[in-house]
Amino acid sequence: MREYNSLSEVQHDLQNGAITLPAIVDHYINRIKNEAHLNAFIEVFDQEARSEALKIAKKLEEGKAGRLAGMVVGLKDIICYKDHGIAVGSRILQNYKSIYSATVVERLIAEDAIIIGRTNCDEFAMGGSNENSYFGHVKNFADNSKVPGGSSGGSAVAVQAGLCLACLGTDTGGSVRQPAAFCGVVGLKPTYGRVSRHGVVAYASSFDQVGPITKSVEDAALLMEIIAGPDEYDSTASKSKVPPYFSELNNSTGKKHIAYLSETLSNGGIDAEVKSMALAAIKRLQDEGHTVEPVSFQLLDYVVPTYYIITMAEASSNLARYDGIHFGYRSKTAPTLEATYKKSRSEGFGAEVKRRIMLGTFVLSAGYYDAYYGKAQKVRRLIREKTDEILKKYDFILLPTTPTPAFGIGEKVDDPVTMYLADIFTVQASLGGFPAISLPVGNNTAGLPLGLQFIGKRFGESDLMAFSKKFMDLLEQDSVKSPAKGNIVV
Repeated sequence: MREYNSLSEVQHDLQNGAITLPAIVDHYINRIKNEAHLNAFIEVFDQEARSEALKIAKKLEEGKAGRLAGMVVGLKDIICYKDHGIAVGSRILQNYKSIYSATVVERLIAEDAIIIGRTNCDEFAMGGSNENSYFGHVKNFADNSKVPGGSSGGSAVAVQAGLCLACLGTDTGGSVRQPAAFCGVVGLKPTYGRVSRHGVVAYASSFDQVGPITKSVEDAALLMEIIAGPDEYDSTASKSKVPPYFSELNNSTGKKHIAYLSETLSNGGIDAEVKSMALAAIKRLQDEGHTVEPVSFQLLDYVVPTYYIITMAEASSNLARYDGIHFGYRSKTAPTLEATYKKSRSEGFGAEVKRRIMLGTFVLSAGYYDAYYGKAQKVRRLIREKTDEILKKYDFILLPTTPTPAFGIGEKVDDPVTMYLADIFTVQASLGGFPAISLPVGNNTAGLPLGLQFIGKRFGESDLMAFSKKFMDLLEQDSVKSPAKGNIVV
C-alpha cells in the first residue's frame, strides 16, 4: 500500500476503489508489528479497529460517513478512552482502565475516526525524550539510536514511521512540538482553553493542551476543527466559536510581518545547523516579500526556570491523588496505612516524576512560596505581556522549535538540568497560552529532522495554520524546482 501523507489522499483512493478501509487498517496493524522495536505503541486495538473499519466502510458506501472517515488515529497514553487501558507511562496506573472517554476522543469517534491504539509517552508527560516511560524508551525512526523527543514521543514516531495517519498528543511545555521537530512531522499546540482537557490526565492544569501530530498542516487543521470548542465538563475551555480552520487554510493573503527573537539565534546552546536552518527560513520568507525582523526578548533566560517552578508546583498537587488507596498500584509489602501511602508512591512513580513532585512541594512550602512560586507567577505575567506586545506589531514570531536535533538515547537522561534547558524555545508559548506550530523543514547533514516554529496570537490558530500551509507549499515548490535544494538547511 502507498504511504499516505494526508486524509484527502486516503479518501480519494477510498472513493475511487483503489483501497478499502479494512485494508488500510490491516496495513497499519502490520506496520506496527513490523516496527515493534520502535516501542511507539503500548497497546494496539487491532480487533476493535478492524471491526470499526467494516462499519465505517458501510457508512462510506451509503454516503453517511463522518469527516474523519479513513483516518486512523493513535492516542497518547494520557487521554482517556472508555473501557480501554490508560497508564500515562507509569507503573502506578499500569492496569487501570478508563471509565469514560475524553471529550476529544468522543469528537473523533463521532466523525468516524478509527482509534488504533495508545502510544508510549514519558511518565505523566514529564520528559523531553520519551526515556521516562515505565514501558521503555521510544526510538526515533530516522535513527534508532536517537530519542524521538517527549513527552509525546510515541505519538510522533507513530506518525513519522507510518504506523497511523495521525495522533493526538498533549503539550504542556513543548510535548507536541518538540517530538514533532525531532521526528519531521507537524505538531500543533493550540491556545490554552481552545481544546477541552476533560478526560486528559493532568500534569500542569494551567498549561496542558491536546494537540494534533500529523504529516500535513491540512490534517492538523481538520483535527483541530473537530476537537476544539466549548465543553460543559471543562470550565477552562473557551466558549468562543470554533472557526472553520480547514476551509480557511487558503485564506492567508498578503505579506506578513514576522518577528524572530534575536536571542534565540545568538544563544550559545544552539546547534550550528539549527541556526543555519532558521536563517535560511528567514531569508526565504524575505525573498517571498514578507517582512522578517529581529526583536529582542530579554526574558528568554527566565522562561525555563519560570516554567518548571510553576509546572512542578501544579504537578505536586495534581499527583497527590495517586496514593495506592483509591485506584492504581498498591504496594503489597506495606504493613500499615501510612506505609501504604509511602511505599505505593515510592514504588509506583519513576525517578523523574518523584523529582518534580518533591521540587513542586518545596516551592509551595511555607517560607518558600513567595520566593519561588509567587515570583514565578509574576515573571509568567511579564513573559505573556512581552509576547503580546510583540504580537501586536507582528503577525507571528519565528524561532527554531528546538536548539538541537534529536540527541542520543541515554545522552542526557542523567542530567535533568540540561534536559530541562532543551525546552528553551517551546515554553514561551506555553507560559503565555499562545498557539504554536512546529513545521518539518528538512534534515541536517546527518539525516536528522529539524523543525521551525511559529507562534501566533491567542485564538489565532486559523491565521497560524493558513500561513503554515502557505509556507510548506512554498518549500514544496522549491523542492520540485530544485530537488537538490529541497532541504532548507543551507
